Amino acid sequence: MAVPKRKMSRANTRARRSQWKAKVPQLVKTVENGKVTYSLPHQAKLVTDSAGNALFYEYKGRKVADA
Repeated sequence: MAVPKRKMSRANTRARRSQWKAKVPQLVKTVENGKVTYSLPHQAKLVTDSAGNALFYEYKGRKVADA
């Protein structure tokens, strides 16, 4: 297991940790039965043929968009 040879200063430690950032989630507004909710977007899968040509996007087994 790696062990540091010297103590890392407080300034260096904090400078390194300042780079740890959480991403802001991109929420999608959805309306169901007149009720507005915000949720994370789902990623649709790209369906291709055997030659690798893009055909369409699907989500939960249903076609949702053309490629």
